[in-house]
Amino acid sequence: MTKKVPARQIRAVYNDKTIRVYQAYSDLIADSALQHQTFVSPPFKRERMTWIKPSFLWMMYRAGWGYKDEGQRRILAIDITREGFEWALAHSCASHPEPGMDASAWEALKRDSPVRVQWDPERDLHHQPLEHRAIQIGLSGEAVRRYTGEWIQGITEVTELAQRMHALVEEGKLEEAAGLLPAEREYRECPYFCVRATWAVR
Repeated sequence: MTKKVPARQIRAVYNDKTIRVYQAYSDLIADSALQHQTFVSPPFKRERMTWIKPSFLWMMYRAGWGYKDEGQRRILAIDITREGFEWALAHSCASHPEPGMDASAWEALKRDSPVRVQWDPERDLHHQPLEHRAIQIGLSGEAVRRYTGEWIQGITEVTELAQRMHALVEEGKLEEAAGLLPAEREYRECPYFCVRATWAVR
């Protein structure tokens, strides 16, 4: 019997030092990131929140396999330190206020939290929602500086892989497409601050 995946569980490609996240960008930003092996400004905009996603399929859904728009045509796999990833989680708040939280408390929480976390339905190869969710992590301020200056250990491009998988899905070759998926596995016990039931349940 297949083990049911918990509603909130971080799943990723990782080893004892790094964990892989995904982002999609324009040619300009992707070429710069691959050349410098980090994101440099310009063309990357440090003042904006940048969202990292450990789930390959959620990234494919968000970017439409790289075909959604020019700003997401290049899909990058970014290996960051596990220490950095866990720092981000430890300094995060939900992307939406918890029920009953007043406006001043919410503004204070956001001001003190350079990271946002939200959980969205994971997707299958057809981009249909699944019962369990995938984490998205939004970095701003200090978190972006740490991400670009300390955490990133390597950047590779996976656009070709995404497009090859898309072609297989279009041809109905789902087993072959699934065989190309990165081997994501549970990233330890998701800490308490990541799984509170009120966090971004939509």
